Amino acid sequence: MEKEKVSSGNIIDWKVVKRILEFIRPYRGQFSFLIVLTVLLGVLTPVRPLLIQYTLDKHVAAGEYWSMVYVMILILGLLVLQSGVQYVHTYLSGRIGQYVIHDIRVKLYSHIVKLRLKFFDKTPIGRLVTRTISDVETLADVFSEGLAAMAGDLLQIIFILGFMFYMDWRLALVSLSTIPLMILSTYVFKEKIKVAFNDVRNAVSNLNSFVQEHLTGMSIVQMFGSEKKEFGKFKEINKEHRDAHLRSVLYYSIYFPVAEVIAAMGIGLLVWYGAKSAINFEQTGITIGTLTAFIMFIQMFFRPIRMIADRYNTLQMGVVSSSRIISLLDDNTDVVTNGTHNPDHVTGSVSFNHVWFAYNEQDYVLKDVNLEIKPGETIALVGATGAGKSSIINLLNRFYEINRGEIKVDGVDIKDYDIAALRKNIGVVLQDVFLFSDSIRNNITLGNPGVTDDMILHAADLVGARRFIDRLPGGLDYNVMERGSTLSVGQRQLLSFIRAMVYDPKILVLDEATSSVDSETEEMIQEAISKMMTGRTSIVIAHRLSTIQRADKILVLEKGEIRESGTHEDLLGADGLYAQLHKMQYKEVV
Repeated sequence: MEKEKVSSGNIIDWKVVKRILEFIRPYRGQFSFLIVLTVLLGVLTPVRPLLIQYTLDKHVAAGEYWSMVYVMILILGLLVLQSGVQYVHTYLSGRIGQYVIHDIRVKLYSHIVKLRLKFFDKTPIGRLVTRTISDVETLADVFSEGLAAMAGDLLQIIFILGFMFYMDWRLALVSLSTIPLMILSTYVFKEKIKVAFNDVRNAVSNLNSFVQEHLTGMSIVQMFGSEKKEFGKFKEINKEHRDAHLRSVLYYSIYFPVAEVIAAMGIGLLVWYGAKSAINFEQTGITIGTLTAFIMFIQMFFRPIRMIADRYNTLQMGVVSSSRIISLLDDNTDVVTNGTHNPDHVTGSVSFNHVWFAYNEQDYVLKDVNLEIKPGETIALVGATGAGKSSIINLLNRFYEINRGEIKVDGVDIKDYDIAALRKNIGVVLQDVFLFSDSIRNNITLGNPGVTDDMILHAADLVGARRFIDRLPGGLDYNVMERGSTLSVGQRQLLSFIRAMVYDPKILVLDEATSSVDSETEEMIQEAISKMMTGRTSIVIAHRLSTIQRADKILVLEKGEIRESGTHEDLLGADGLYAQLHKMQYKEVV
Protein backbone atom coordinates (compact mmCIF):
# COMPACT_ATOMS: atom_id res chain seq x y z
CA MET A 1 0.00 0.00 0.00
CA GLU A 2 1.36 3.37 -1.02
CA LYS A 3 1.68 5.74 1.92
CA GLU A 4 0.44 9.25 1.57
CA LYS A 5 2.79 12.14 2.16
CA VAL A 6 1.42 15.65 2.16
CA SER A 7 3.27 18.80 3.05
CA SER A 8 1.36 21.26 5.17
CA GLY A 9 2.83 24.33 3.56
CA ASN A 10 2.22 27.80 4.96
CA ILE A 11 -0.08 28.50 7.87
CA ILE A 12 -2.35 30.60 5.63
CA ASP A 13 -3.08 29.45 2.11
CA TRP A 14 -5.26 32.26 0.82
CA LYS A 15 -6.56 30.21 -2.10
CA VAL A 16 -7.81 27.60 0.33
CA VAL A 17 -9.23 30.28 2.66
CA LYS A 18 -11.09 31.85 -0.27
CA ARG A 19 -12.63 28.49 -1.21
CA ILE A 20 -13.66 27.75 2.37
CA LEU A 21 -15.23 31.21 2.69
CA GLU A 22 -17.43 30.33 -0.29
CA PHE A 23 -19.12 27.75 1.92
CA ILE A 24 -19.75 30.44 4.56
CA ARG A 25 -21.64 32.64 2.08
CA PRO A 26 -25.07 31.06 2.81
CA TYR A 27 -24.52 31.93 6.49
CA ARG A 28 -22.99 35.36 6.00
CA GLY A 29 -25.62 36.99 8.25
CA GLN A 30 -24.70 34.78 11.20
CA PHE A 31 -21.00 35.13 10.36
CA SER A 32 -21.27 38.93 10.37
CA PHE A 33 -22.94 38.78 13.78
CA LEU A 34 -20.11 36.52 14.95
CA ILE A 35 -17.59 39.16 13.87
CA VAL A 36 -19.49 41.79 15.88
CA LEU A 37 -19.42 39.53 18.96
CA THR A 38 -15.69 38.95 18.45
CA VAL A 39 -15.02 42.70 18.44
CA LEU A 40 -17.27 43.17 21.48
CA LEU A 41 -15.35 40.53 23.43
CA GLY A 42 -12.09 42.21 22.50
CA VAL A 43 -13.37 45.50 23.92
CA LEU A 44 -15.02 44.12 27.08
CA THR A 45 -12.04 42.11 28.33
CA PRO A 46 -9.63 45.03 29.04
CA VAL A 47 -12.33 47.21 30.66
CA ARG A 48 -12.17 45.42 34.04
CA PRO A 49 -8.59 46.48 34.88
CA LEU A 50 -9.52 50.10 34.10
CA LEU A 51 -12.47 49.96 36.51
CA ILE A 52 -10.32 48.38 39.22
CA GLN A 53 -7.63 51.04 38.73
CA TYR A 54 -10.31 53.74 38.98
CA THR A 55 -11.78 52.16 42.15
CA LEU A 56 -8.42 51.84 43.91
CA ASP A 57 -7.21 55.35 43.08
CA LYS A 58 -10.48 57.27 43.47
CA HIS A 59 -12.63 55.47 46.00
CA VAL A 60 -10.48 53.08 48.08
CA ALA A 61 -7.80 55.73 48.67
CA ALA A 62 -10.51 58.26 49.64
CA GLY A 63 -12.39 55.77 51.83
CA GLU A 64 -15.61 56.10 49.77
CA TYR A 65 -17.19 52.77 50.65
CA TRP A 66 -20.49 53.02 48.77
CA SER A 67 -18.88 54.38 45.65
CA MET A 68 -16.56 51.38 45.74
CA VAL A 69 -19.56 49.05 46.11
CA TYR A 70 -21.26 50.61 43.07
CA VAL A 71 -18.15 50.07 40.95
CA MET A 72 -17.89 46.46 42.13
CA ILE A 73 -21.52 45.91 41.10
CA LEU A 74 -20.67 47.45 37.73
CA ILE A 75 -17.69 45.07 37.36
CA LEU A 76 -19.93 42.11 38.29
CA GLY A 77 -22.48 43.18 35.66
CA LEU A 78 -19.67 43.52 33.14
CA LEU A 79 -18.55 39.96 33.90
CA VAL A 80 -22.11 38.67 33.43
CA LEU A 81 -22.38 40.52 30.11
CA GLN A 82 -19.00 39.20 28.97
CA SER A 83 -20.00 35.64 29.94
CA GLY A 84 -23.24 35.98 27.96
CA VAL A 85 -21.44 37.31 24.90
CA GLN A 86 -18.83 34.55 25.22
CA TYR A 87 -21.60 31.93 25.35
CA VAL A 88 -23.34 33.24 22.21
CA HIS A 89 -19.97 33.60 20.46
CA THR A 90 -18.93 30.02 21.24
CA TYR A 91 -22.31 28.55 20.29
CA LEU A 92 -22.62 30.55 17.08
CA SER A 93 -19.10 29.73 15.90
CA GLY A 94 -19.72 26.04 16.54
CA ARG A 95 -23.12 26.21 14.82
CA ILE A 96 -21.70 27.87 11.70
CA GLY A 97 -18.89 25.33 11.68
CA GLN A 98 -21.29 22.37 11.77
CA TYR A 99 -23.45 23.77 8.97
CA VAL A 100 -20.41 24.52 6.83
CA ILE A 101 -18.85 21.06 7.25
CA HIS A 102 -22.26 19.52 6.53
CA ASP A 103 -22.33 21.38 3.21
CA ILE A 104 -18.69 20.53 2.46
CA ARG A 105 -19.24 16.85 3.20
CA VAL A 106 -22.33 16.77 0.97
CA LYS A 107 -20.45 18.44 -1.88
CA LEU A 108 -17.43 16.19 -1.38
CA TYR A 109 -19.48 12.99 -1.43
CA SER A 110 -21.49 14.27 -4.39
CA HIS A 111 -18.20 14.84 -6.21
CA ILE A 112 -16.85 11.40 -5.31
CA VAL A 113 -19.89 9.52 -6.66
CA LYS A 114 -19.47 11.31 -10.00
CA LEU A 115 -15.94 10.02 -10.47
CA ARG A 116 -15.13 7.25 -12.92
CA LEU A 117 -14.01 3.85 -11.70
CA LYS A 118 -10.55 4.75 -12.98
CA PHE A 119 -10.19 7.12 -10.03
CA PHE A 120 -11.06 4.39 -7.50
CA ASP A 121 -8.61 2.01 -9.17
CA LYS A 122 -5.73 4.29 -8.20
CA THR A 123 -7.03 5.76 -4.91
CA PRO A 124 -7.25 3.71 -1.68
CA ILE A 125 -10.78 3.72 -0.25
CA GLY A 126 -9.43 4.41 3.25
CA ARG A 127 -7.91 7.62 1.95
CA LEU A 128 -11.30 8.77 0.66
CA VAL A 129 -12.84 7.86 4.02
CA THR A 130 -10.25 10.10 5.67
CA ARG A 131 -11.17 12.96 3.32
CA THR A 132 -14.90 12.61 3.86
CA ILE A 133 -14.88 11.99 7.62
CA SER A 134 -11.66 12.95 9.43
CA ASP A 135 -10.49 15.87 7.27
CA VAL A 136 -13.94 17.45 7.17
CA GLU A 137 -14.32 17.00 10.93
CA THR A 138 -11.02 18.82 11.42
CA LEU A 139 -12.54 21.79 9.60
CA ALA A 140 -15.28 21.91 12.22
CA ASP A 141 -12.60 22.47 14.86
CA VAL A 142 -11.16 25.29 12.74
CA PHE A 143 -14.48 27.13 12.86
CA SER A 144 -15.32 26.39 16.50
CA GLU A 145 -11.84 26.71 18.01
CA GLY A 146 -9.61 28.14 15.32
CA LEU A 147 -10.37 31.19 13.21
CA ALA A 148 -13.03 32.91 15.33
CA ALA A 149 -11.21 32.24 18.61
CA MET A 150 -7.85 33.38 17.20
CA ALA A 151 -9.42 36.53 15.80
CA GLY A 152 -10.86 37.26 19.25
CA ASP A 153 -7.47 36.68 20.87
CA LEU A 154 -5.75 39.02 18.42
CA LEU A 155 -8.32 41.75 19.06
CA GLN A 156 -7.83 41.36 22.81
CA ILE A 157 -4.07 41.79 22.39
CA ILE A 158 -4.57 44.92 20.27
CA PHE A 159 -7.01 46.52 22.73
CA ILE A 160 -4.89 45.59 25.75
CA LEU A 161 -1.81 47.15 24.15
CA GLY A 162 -3.79 50.26 23.36
CA PHE A 163 -5.01 50.63 26.95
CA MET A 164 -1.55 49.92 28.39
CA PHE A 165 0.19 52.61 26.35
CA TYR A 166 -2.69 55.03 26.98
CA MET A 167 -2.34 54.61 30.76
CA ASP A 168 1.46 54.69 31.03
CA TRP A 169 3.96 54.07 28.26
CA ARG A 170 6.81 53.38 30.70
CA LEU A 171 5.01 50.52 32.47
CA ALA A 172 3.87 49.26 29.05
CA LEU A 173 7.44 48.98 27.79
CA VAL A 174 8.61 47.27 30.99
CA SER A 175 5.67 44.84 30.82
CA LEU A 176 6.45 43.98 27.21
CA SER A 177 10.20 43.62 27.65
CA THR A 178 9.92 39.81 27.64
CA ILE A 179 7.81 39.75 24.47
CA PRO A 180 10.80 39.00 22.15
CA LEU A 181 11.47 35.83 24.18
CA MET A 182 7.78 34.87 23.94
CA ILE A 183 7.71 35.50 20.18
CA LEU A 184 10.89 33.45 19.66
CA SER A 185 9.62 30.49 21.73
CA THR A 186 6.21 30.65 19.99
CA TYR A 187 7.85 30.66 16.55
CA VAL A 188 10.00 27.62 17.38
CA PHE A 189 6.96 25.84 18.79
CA LYS A 190 4.92 26.74 15.67
CA GLU A 191 7.48 25.28 13.30
CA LYS A 192 7.90 22.09 15.32
CA ILE A 193 4.19 21.51 15.84
CA LYS A 194 3.49 22.15 12.14
CA VAL A 195 5.73 19.25 11.15
CA ALA A 196 4.38 17.03 13.93
CA PHE A 197 0.75 17.54 12.99
CA ASN A 198 1.43 17.12 9.32
CA ASP A 199 2.94 13.73 10.25
CA VAL A 200 -0.18 13.00 12.32
CA ARG A 201 -2.50 13.65 9.37
CA ASN A 202 -0.36 11.50 7.08
CA ALA A 203 -0.36 8.71 9.66
CA VAL A 204 -4.15 8.89 10.10
CA SER A 205 -4.70 8.64 6.35
CA ASN A 206 -2.26 5.72 6.02
CA LEU A 207 -3.82 3.97 9.00
CA ASN A 208 -7.34 4.33 7.61
CA SER A 209 -6.25 3.04 4.21
CA PHE A 210 -4.45 0.03 5.70
CA VAL A 211 -7.28 -0.97 8.05
CA GLN A 212 -10.00 -0.59 5.39
CA GLU A 213 -8.03 -2.53 2.80
CA HIS A 214 -7.08 -5.39 5.09
CA LEU A 215 -10.47 -5.77 6.75
CA THR A 216 -12.02 -6.02 3.29
CA GLY A 217 -9.42 -8.58 2.23
CA MET A 218 -9.28 -10.47 5.55
CA SER A 219 -10.27 -13.75 3.88
CA ILE A 220 -7.17 -13.54 1.65
CA VAL A 221 -4.95 -12.70 4.62
CA GLN A 222 -6.18 -15.72 6.56
CA MET A 223 -6.26 -18.00 3.54
CA PHE A 224 -2.53 -17.54 2.96
CA GLY A 225 -1.59 -17.45 6.63
CA SER A 226 -0.33 -13.86 6.49
CA GLU A 227 -1.85 -12.72 9.78
CA LYS A 228 1.50 -12.20 11.53
CA LYS A 229 3.07 -10.47 8.57
CA GLU A 230 0.14 -8.10 8.07
CA PHE A 231 -0.12 -7.52 11.82
CA GLY A 232 3.53 -6.48 11.76
CA LYS A 233 2.76 -3.94 9.03
CA PHE A 234 -0.17 -2.62 11.07
CA LYS A 235 2.00 -2.23 14.16
CA GLU A 236 4.56 -0.27 12.15
CA ILE A 237 1.94 2.15 10.75
CA ASN A 238 0.31 2.45 14.18
CA LYS A 239 3.73 3.15 15.70
CA GLU A 240 4.26 5.99 13.22
CA HIS A 241 0.87 7.40 14.24
CA ARG A 242 1.73 7.15 17.94
CA ASP A 243 5.20 8.67 17.52
CA ALA A 244 3.80 11.61 15.55
CA HIS A 245 1.33 12.34 18.36
CA LEU A 246 4.04 11.93 21.00
CA ARG A 247 6.20 14.49 19.21
CA SER A 248 3.36 17.00 19.41
CA VAL A 249 2.88 16.16 23.11
CA LEU A 250 6.60 16.75 23.70
CA TYR A 251 6.49 20.17 22.05
CA TYR A 252 3.45 21.17 24.12
CA SER A 253 5.05 19.96 27.35
CA ILE A 254 8.10 22.14 26.63
CA TYR A 255 6.35 25.22 25.24
CA PHE A 256 3.73 25.93 27.90
CA PRO A 257 6.07 25.82 30.94
CA VAL A 258 8.50 28.07 29.01
CA ALA A 259 5.65 30.46 28.19
CA GLU A 260 4.59 30.53 31.86
CA VAL A 261 8.16 31.35 32.96
CA ILE A 262 8.41 34.18 30.39
CA ALA A 263 5.04 35.58 31.51
CA ALA A 264 6.15 35.38 35.16
CA MET A 265 9.37 37.23 34.26
CA GLY A 266 7.29 40.00 32.68
CA ILE A 267 5.10 40.29 35.76
CA GLY A 268 8.17 40.27 38.05
CA LEU A 269 9.81 43.10 36.12
CA LEU A 270 6.55 45.03 36.17
CA VAL A 271 6.09 44.65 39.94
CA TRP A 272 9.72 45.61 40.61
CA TYR A 273 9.63 48.72 38.45
CA GLY A 274 6.00 49.63 39.26
CA ALA A 275 6.34 49.31 43.02
CA LYS A 276 9.46 51.48 43.01
CA SER A 277 7.65 54.05 40.87
CA ALA A 278 4.53 53.98 43.04
CA ILE A 279 6.61 54.74 46.12
CA ASN A 280 7.94 57.79 44.30
CA PHE A 281 4.45 58.81 43.18
CA GLU A 282 5.21 62.50 43.30
CA GLN A 283 7.95 62.13 40.66
CA THR A 284 6.50 59.31 38.53
CA GLY A 285 2.71 59.78 38.79
CA ILE A 286 2.27 55.97 38.91
CA THR A 287 -0.37 54.89 41.45
CA ILE A 288 -1.10 51.59 43.16
CA GLY A 289 -4.27 51.38 41.05
CA THR A 290 -2.25 51.80 37.85
CA LEU A 291 0.21 49.11 38.91
CA THR A 292 -2.64 46.72 39.79
CA ALA A 293 -4.30 47.34 36.42
CA PHE A 294 -1.03 46.64 34.61
CA ILE A 295 -0.56 43.37 36.48
CA MET A 296 -4.02 42.34 35.29
CA PHE A 297 -3.26 43.60 31.77
CA ILE A 298 -0.04 41.61 31.49
CA GLN A 299 -1.80 38.43 32.61
CA MET A 300 -4.55 39.08 30.08
CA PHE A 301 -1.95 39.86 27.41
CA PHE A 302 0.03 36.63 27.75
CA ARG A 303 -3.05 34.37 27.97
CA PRO A 304 -4.25 34.99 24.35
CA ILE A 305 -0.66 34.65 23.10
CA ARG A 306 -0.47 31.19 24.67
CA MET A 307 -3.94 30.37 23.36
CA ILE A 308 -2.99 31.44 19.85
CA ALA A 309 -0.03 29.09 19.96
CA ASP A 310 -2.31 26.36 21.29
CA ARG A 311 -4.89 26.95 18.57
CA TYR A 312 -2.22 27.12 15.93
CA ASN A 313 -2.20 23.33 15.65
CA THR A 314 -5.96 23.34 15.09
CA LEU A 315 -5.58 25.91 12.35
CA GLN A 316 -2.57 24.11 10.89
CA MET A 317 -4.42 20.80 10.77
CA GLY A 318 -7.35 22.65 9.24
CA VAL A 319 -5.09 24.05 6.51
CA VAL A 320 -3.78 20.56 5.72
CA SER A 321 -7.28 19.07 5.69
CA SER A 322 -8.70 21.97 3.67
CA SER A 323 -5.94 21.66 1.07
CA ARG A 324 -6.68 17.96 0.68
CA ILE A 325 -10.44 18.52 0.43
CA ILE A 326 -10.11 21.37 -2.07
CA SER A 327 -7.60 19.33 -4.07
CA LEU A 328 -10.10 16.47 -4.32
CA LEU A 329 -12.98 18.80 -5.19
CA ASP A 330 -10.91 20.48 -7.90
CA ASP A 331 -9.76 17.18 -9.43
CA ASN A 332 -12.12 16.93 -12.39
CA THR A 333 -9.91 14.71 -14.53
CA ASP A 334 -11.96 11.62 -13.64
CA VAL A 335 -15.41 13.22 -13.40
CA VAL A 336 -17.97 11.75 -15.77
CA THR A 337 -19.17 14.48 -18.13
CA ASN A 338 -22.95 14.48 -18.35
CA GLY A 339 -24.90 14.88 -21.57
CA THR A 340 -28.46 16.07 -22.05
CA HIS A 341 -30.02 13.29 -24.17
CA ASN A 342 -32.80 11.72 -22.11
CA PRO A 343 -35.11 9.74 -24.39
CA ASP A 344 -38.51 8.45 -23.26
CA HIS A 345 -37.90 5.16 -25.02
CA VAL A 346 -34.81 3.17 -26.00
CA THR A 347 -35.00 0.37 -28.57
CA GLY A 348 -31.71 -1.19 -27.50
CA SER A 349 -29.42 -1.00 -30.53
CA VAL A 350 -25.72 -0.81 -29.62
CA SER A 351 -22.73 -0.10 -31.82
CA PHE A 352 -18.97 0.07 -31.17
CA ASN A 353 -17.14 1.93 -33.95
CA HIS A 354 -13.34 1.61 -34.04
CA VAL A 355 -13.09 1.62 -30.26
CA TRP A 356 -9.65 1.70 -28.62
CA PHE A 357 -9.27 1.58 -24.85
CA ALA A 358 -6.46 1.30 -22.28
CA TYR A 359 -6.74 1.40 -18.48
CA ASN A 360 -3.28 2.90 -18.07
CA GLU A 361 -3.21 4.84 -21.37
CA GLN A 362 -0.34 2.69 -22.60
CA ASP A 363 -1.36 -0.95 -22.96
CA TYR A 364 -4.55 -1.18 -25.00
CA VAL A 365 -6.98 -3.85 -23.83
CA LEU A 366 -9.38 -3.14 -26.72
CA LYS A 367 -8.02 -2.51 -30.20
CA ASP A 368 -10.18 -1.18 -33.01
CA VAL A 369 -13.32 -3.01 -31.86
CA ASN A 370 -16.31 -2.83 -34.19
CA LEU A 371 -19.59 -4.27 -33.01
CA GLU A 372 -23.25 -3.96 -34.07
CA ILE A 373 -26.09 -5.26 -31.90
CA LYS A 374 -29.66 -4.98 -33.13
CA PRO A 375 -32.62 -4.37 -30.78
CA GLY A 376 -33.65 -7.62 -29.09
CA GLU A 377 -30.55 -9.46 -30.27
CA THR A 378 -28.45 -11.63 -27.93
CA ILE A 379 -24.69 -11.30 -28.26
CA ALA A 380 -22.22 -13.48 -26.37
CA LEU A 381 -18.62 -12.53 -25.65
CA VAL A 382 -16.08 -15.27 -25.04
CA GLY A 383 -12.33 -15.38 -24.69
CA ALA A 384 -9.52 -15.97 -22.25
CA THR A 385 -9.07 -13.89 -19.13
CA GLY A 386 -7.80 -10.45 -20.09
CA ALA A 387 -9.20 -10.63 -23.62
CA GLY A 388 -11.28 -7.48 -23.04
CA LYS A 389 -14.78 -8.88 -22.41
CA SER A 390 -15.51 -6.99 -19.19
CA SER A 391 -13.93 -3.85 -20.62
CA ILE A 392 -16.66 -3.73 -23.26
CA ILE A 393 -19.27 -3.72 -20.48
CA ASN A 394 -17.42 -1.04 -18.51
CA LEU A 395 -17.24 1.22 -21.55
CA LEU A 396 -20.90 0.76 -22.48
CA ASN A 397 -21.90 1.97 -18.99
CA ARG A 398 -19.31 4.78 -19.12
CA PHE A 399 -17.52 3.49 -16.04
CA TYR A 400 -14.41 4.28 -18.08
CA GLU A 401 -13.92 6.54 -21.11
CA ILE A 402 -12.64 5.24 -24.43
CA ASN A 403 -9.40 6.55 -25.90
CA ARG A 404 -10.55 6.53 -29.51
CA GLY A 405 -13.66 5.73 -31.49
CA GLU A 406 -17.30 6.00 -30.44
CA ILE A 407 -20.01 3.94 -28.79
CA LYS A 408 -23.65 4.54 -29.68
CA VAL A 409 -26.97 3.48 -28.21
CA ASP A 410 -29.91 3.93 -30.60
CA GLY A 411 -27.57 5.82 -32.92
CA VAL A 412 -26.65 8.42 -30.27
CA ASP A 413 -23.13 8.70 -28.83
CA ILE A 414 -23.25 7.61 -25.19
CA LYS A 415 -21.31 10.77 -24.25
CA ASP A 416 -24.40 12.77 -25.27
CA TYR A 417 -26.69 10.82 -22.93
CA ASP A 418 -27.68 11.97 -19.49
CA ILE A 419 -25.62 9.48 -17.47
CA ALA A 420 -28.56 8.47 -15.26
CA ALA A 421 -30.80 7.92 -18.30
CA LEU A 422 -28.12 5.80 -20.00
CA ARG A 423 -27.51 3.54 -17.01
CA LYS A 424 -31.22 3.25 -16.24
CA ASN A 425 -31.70 1.58 -19.61
CA ILE A 426 -28.80 -0.85 -19.09
CA GLY A 427 -29.42 -3.61 -16.56
CA VAL A 428 -26.14 -5.08 -15.32
CA VAL A 429 -25.67 -8.36 -13.45
CA LEU A 430 -22.10 -8.96 -12.34
CA GLN A 431 -20.33 -12.13 -11.27
CA ASP A 432 -19.46 -10.68 -7.85
CA VAL A 433 -22.77 -9.57 -6.35
CA PHE A 434 -22.37 -6.74 -3.84
CA LEU A 435 -25.10 -6.35 -1.24
CA PHE A 436 -25.17 -3.71 1.50
CA SER A 437 -25.91 -4.43 5.14
CA ASP A 438 -29.56 -3.44 4.75
CA SER A 439 -32.98 -4.79 3.87
CA ILE A 440 -33.73 -6.62 0.64
CA ARG A 441 -35.92 -3.69 -0.37
CA ASN A 442 -33.16 -1.10 0.04
CA ASN A 443 -30.62 -3.33 -1.70
CA ILE A 444 -32.91 -3.41 -4.72
CA THR A 445 -34.11 0.20 -4.77
CA LEU A 446 -30.78 1.66 -3.56
CA GLY A 447 -32.78 4.47 -1.98
CA ASN A 448 -34.77 5.36 -5.11
CA PRO A 449 -38.27 6.36 -3.87
CA GLY A 450 -39.64 5.83 -7.38
CA VAL A 451 -39.24 2.05 -7.06
CA THR A 452 -42.34 0.63 -5.37
CA ASP A 453 -42.86 -2.73 -3.67
CA ASP A 454 -45.15 -3.75 -6.53
CA MET A 455 -42.31 -3.12 -8.99
CA ILE A 456 -39.93 -5.18 -6.83
CA LEU A 457 -42.36 -8.08 -6.50
CA HIS A 458 -43.15 -8.01 -10.23
CA ALA A 459 -39.42 -8.27 -11.01
CA ALA A 460 -39.09 -11.01 -8.36
CA ASP A 461 -41.86 -13.00 -10.05
CA LEU A 462 -40.13 -12.55 -13.40
CA VAL A 463 -36.83 -14.03 -12.23
CA GLY A 464 -38.40 -16.66 -9.96
CA ALA A 465 -37.20 -15.16 -6.68
CA ARG A 466 -40.58 -14.39 -5.10
CA ARG A 467 -40.82 -17.75 -3.31
CA PHE A 468 -37.51 -17.49 -1.45
CA ILE A 469 -38.15 -13.83 -0.49
CA ASP A 470 -41.58 -14.70 0.98
CA ARG A 471 -39.96 -17.41 3.12
CA LEU A 472 -37.51 -14.99 4.73
CA PRO A 473 -38.45 -13.36 8.09
CA GLY A 474 -39.86 -9.97 7.23
CA GLY A 475 -39.85 -10.56 3.48
CA LEU A 476 -38.57 -7.41 1.77
CA ASP A 477 -37.57 -6.03 5.19
CA TYR A 478 -35.14 -8.91 5.83
CA ASN A 479 -31.62 -7.64 6.56
CA VAL A 480 -29.10 -9.49 4.39
CA MET A 481 -26.16 -8.29 6.55
CA GLU A 482 -22.83 -7.15 5.14
CA ARG A 483 -22.21 -8.35 1.57
CA GLY A 484 -25.31 -10.56 1.83
CA SER A 485 -23.63 -13.02 4.21
CA THR A 486 -26.99 -14.49 5.39
CA LEU A 487 -27.96 -15.52 1.84
CA SER A 488 -26.72 -18.28 -0.43
CA VAL A 489 -24.76 -17.51 -3.60
CA GLY A 490 -27.80 -18.30 -5.73
CA GLN A 491 -30.08 -16.08 -3.64
CA ARG A 492 -27.65 -13.19 -3.87
CA GLN A 493 -27.52 -13.68 -7.63
CA LEU A 494 -31.32 -13.64 -7.88
CA LEU A 495 -31.44 -10.39 -5.91
CA SER A 496 -29.00 -8.89 -8.38
CA PHE A 497 -31.36 -9.97 -11.17
CA ILE A 498 -34.24 -8.17 -9.44
CA ARG A 499 -32.09 -5.09 -8.96
CA ALA A 500 -31.34 -5.06 -12.70
CA MET A 501 -34.88 -5.81 -13.87
CA VAL A 502 -36.85 -3.49 -11.61
CA TYR A 503 -36.22 -0.60 -14.01
CA ASP A 504 -37.29 -2.71 -17.02
CA PRO A 505 -34.06 -2.00 -18.96
CA LYS A 506 -33.97 -2.42 -22.75
CA ILE A 507 -30.33 -3.57 -22.67
CA LEU A 508 -29.32 -6.43 -20.39
CA VAL A 509 -25.71 -7.21 -19.51
CA LEU A 510 -24.80 -10.52 -17.84
CA ASP A 511 -21.15 -10.69 -16.78
CA GLU A 512 -20.27 -14.23 -15.65
CA ALA A 513 -23.67 -14.42 -13.96
CA THR A 514 -23.54 -18.20 -13.39
CA SER A 515 -19.81 -18.86 -13.04
CA SER A 516 -19.79 -19.20 -9.24
CA VAL A 517 -22.88 -21.34 -8.58
CA ASP A 518 -23.53 -25.08 -8.49
CA SER A 519 -25.32 -26.98 -11.27
CA GLU A 520 -28.70 -27.05 -9.53
CA THR A 521 -28.62 -23.33 -8.79
CA GLU A 522 -27.35 -22.67 -12.30
CA GLU A 523 -30.40 -24.37 -13.76
CA MET A 524 -32.66 -22.11 -11.71
CA ILE A 525 -30.67 -19.04 -12.68
CA GLN A 526 -30.63 -20.01 -16.35
CA GLU A 527 -34.41 -20.17 -16.30
CA ALA A 528 -34.48 -16.68 -14.75
CA ILE A 529 -32.01 -15.41 -17.34
CA SER A 530 -34.16 -16.75 -20.20
CA LYS A 531 -37.14 -14.80 -18.90
CA MET A 532 -35.05 -11.68 -18.40
CA MET A 533 -33.60 -11.75 -21.93
CA THR A 534 -36.97 -12.02 -23.66
CA GLY A 535 -37.60 -8.87 -25.70
CA ARG A 536 -34.34 -7.23 -24.65
CA THR A 537 -30.98 -6.59 -26.23
CA SER A 538 -28.65 -8.88 -24.29
CA ILE A 539 -24.88 -8.99 -23.94
CA VAL A 540 -23.68 -12.14 -22.20
CA ILE A 541 -20.18 -12.91 -20.95
CA ALA A 542 -19.60 -16.50 -19.90
CA HIS A 543 -16.78 -18.97 -19.48
CA ARG A 544 -19.26 -21.84 -19.63
CA LEU A 545 -19.93 -22.09 -23.34
CA SER A 546 -23.02 -24.23 -22.70
CA THR A 547 -24.83 -21.12 -21.45
CA ILE A 548 -24.45 -19.15 -24.69
CA GLN A 549 -25.08 -21.70 -27.42
CA ARG A 550 -28.47 -20.15 -28.23
CA ALA A 551 -27.05 -16.62 -28.67
CA ASP A 552 -27.80 -14.88 -31.98
CA LYS A 553 -24.11 -14.12 -32.38
CA ILE A 554 -20.97 -15.12 -30.51
CA LEU A 555 -17.90 -12.89 -30.59
CA VAL A 556 -14.51 -14.38 -29.76
CA LEU A 557 -12.01 -11.89 -28.32
CA GLU A 558 -8.27 -12.38 -28.08
CA LYS A 559 -5.87 -9.74 -26.79
CA GLY A 560 -8.44 -6.98 -27.20
CA GLU A 561 -9.47 -7.82 -30.77
CA ILE A 562 -12.52 -9.58 -32.19
CA ARG A 563 -11.07 -12.59 -33.95
CA GLU A 564 -14.23 -14.58 -34.74
CA SER A 565 -17.94 -13.87 -35.07
CA GLY A 566 -20.93 -16.11 -35.76
CA THR A 567 -23.40 -18.59 -34.31
CA HIS A 568 -22.40 -21.55 -32.17
CA GLU A 569 -22.67 -23.97 -35.10
CA ASP A 570 -20.84 -21.64 -37.51
CA LEU A 571 -17.90 -21.17 -35.14
CA LEU A 572 -17.60 -24.88 -34.41
CA GLY A 573 -17.58 -25.55 -38.13
CA ALA A 574 -14.84 -22.96 -38.68
CA ASP A 575 -12.57 -24.93 -36.30
CA GLY A 576 -10.92 -21.76 -34.98
CA LEU A 577 -10.45 -20.24 -31.52
CA TYR A 578 -14.03 -20.91 -30.42
CA ALA A 579 -13.79 -24.53 -31.46
CA GLN A 580 -10.58 -24.88 -29.44
CA LEU A 581 -12.22 -23.32 -26.37
CA HIS A 582 -15.18 -25.66 -26.81
CA LYS A 583 -12.95 -28.72 -27.04
CA MET A 584 -10.96 -27.67 -23.98
CA GLN A 585 -14.11 -27.28 -21.86
CA TYR A 586 -15.50 -30.64 -22.87
CA LYS A 587 -12.10 -32.34 -22.68
CA GLU A 588 -12.13 -33.37 -26.30
CA VAL A 589 -8.52 -32.38 -26.89
CA VAL A 590 -6.48 -35.50 -27.51
